[in-house]
Amino acid sequence: MTTNELAIVPSAWTLRHQSFLWGQRTYLMGILNVTPDSFSDGGQFATVTNALQQAEYLVDSGADLLDIGGQSTRPQADTISLQEELNRVIPVIQAIRHNHGKTATVPISVDTTRSKVAQAAIAAGADLVNDVSAGTDDPAMLPTVAELQVPIVLMHRRGTSKTMQQLTDYDNLIGEIYQFLQAQRQQAIACGISPAQIALDPGIGFAKTGGQNLEILRRLGEFRSLGCPLLVGSSRKSFLGKLLDQPDPQQRVWGTAATCCAAIAAQADILRVHDVKEMRDVCRVADAIWRSP
Repeated sequence: MTTNELAIVPSAWTLRHQSFLWGQRTYLMGILNVTPDSFSDGGQFATVTNALQQAEYLVDSGADLLDIGGQSTRPQADTISLQEELNRVIPVIQAIRHNHGKTATVPISVDTTRSKVAQAAIAAGADLVNDVSAGTDDPAMLPTVAELQVPIVLMHRRGTSKTMQQLTDYDNLIGEIYQFLQAQRQQAIACGISPAQIALDPGIGFAKTGGQNLEILRRLGEFRSLGCPLLVGSSRKSFLGKLLDQPDPQQRVWGTAATCCAAIAAQADILRVHDVKEMRDVCRVADAIWRSP
């Protein structure tokens, strides 16, 4: 990687009149799982009423955008039907968009690997797509996003939720993740997605061991040369539970904070988190240290 490559600053995004100026500060993506079986908060926000209340809480706590998912991506999660995913996600997006106040205008990301869910979510009022398969699960995803002309987050993952934790053998962890993200970025561009509308996620916790997750955090800056905003999602994950000897995911907030600090030091652009209020304080201080002129 050359010095010029490392100096690449991704193009800004504008979503619902909110500007995302990469490199100036860290943005928080609040997690809103509308599933009964997510690893951290399964079932808490599975009704439209509870999901809307949580959306309001996340935005009031400082979330810059919301990430809404109806299909759990935790290890061993069962795959639900297309109709079930639509039934979980679309009413929540519609409720947020018809709400009053700040929540009605917050940018929404739909966390899905299905093009039909992405299409329906954008029609309901979502603004971008977050695909943990980077467009590999559904061949129609990248062409659909190109047609919709919205941003997409491409994440590294091997296998499926059922198999990924048996697929953690790498000859060159960072190099292989880099090559995958580079290839999927090029595939997205070939399908008609603007390079300026692609963000990348190295996939912490997806087909990675605890040690590999830590290596990604140490070397996150090496992905900057791909020229895309970087998203990091380490919130409450099991490797933190092992490090902290903490089986309850909701008690891993300060372990999450440490990973957020590391990610900001390596110039991550978006942090996908459950505990927005606490991570907002982490971001304000870490940004003052590492992003101040």
